[in-house]
Amino acid sequence: MEATFKNKVALVTGGSFGIGRATALAFARKGAKVVIADWEENEETMDLIENLGGDAIFVKCDVSKKAEVKALIKKTIETFGRLDFAFNNAGIEGTSATVQECSEENWDKTIGVNLKGIWLCMKYEIPEMLKTGKGAIVNCASVAGLVGFQGLPAYVASKHGVIGLTKTAALEYAKLGIRVNVVCPGVIQTQMIDRLTGKKKETIEQFIDLEPVGRFGEPEEIANAVVWLCLDEASFVTGLAMPVDGGFVAQ
Repeated sequence: MEATFKNKVALVTGGSFGIGRATALAFARKGAKVVIADWEENEETMDLIENLGGDAIFVKCDVSKKAEVKALIKKTIETFGRLDFAFNNAGIEGTSATVQECSEENWDKTIGVNLKGIWLCMKYEIPEMLKTGKGAIVNCASVAGLVGFQGLPAYVASKHGVIGLTKTAALEYAKLGIRVNVVCPGVIQTQMIDRLTGKKKETIEQFIDLEPVGRFGEPEEIANAVVWLCLDEASFVTGLAMPVDGGFVAQ
């Protein structure tokens, strides 16, 4: 296990599965202490970190709820005493529907988790980073934050919003030691994609055809980008919306 992030603390929301799990493990491999937040605990993630010799805790949290986010940050500080990195990754795809057919319930829930949730996380993460005068936040958007997708109006709107929110935060804290960036994953092999494709061969092939590289991305490939954005080697990078998408938006 590397010690690049020794004595540093990383928070990963949506950390029980998929991209979140891969990123939690990536932080642990770098020597960071990891806080995994999710609305559903998966003991496998914790076990994997422990097998690496890492130090981690799980905090149940619905990021769309202010009180739960406040409690998450409080628990982080009570346990580890500081917060250095945050990957605000928790998100949902919502229900497929046209703009006309999208329900108010679906709109509110998707925006609440995907956009309000990231705002709430940053709202309470940033004060802790200001105490140490340094920090790196990476938010998770999507290629759907850079281009439109038919049938997912709430999801697309939320991810576009995440990019705008990230750029605003980056400007506000650029001189205060906190860098804020956003990754925009392409089609990644996760449970979300399994739900969208229904694991149907024909649908999977349609999604693969969207990727110039001819395959799905792996969660670890997003995790690597997140970790790089937190390294000192990325010290001049802030306000970036980074596609990690196999060339998707280059088309």
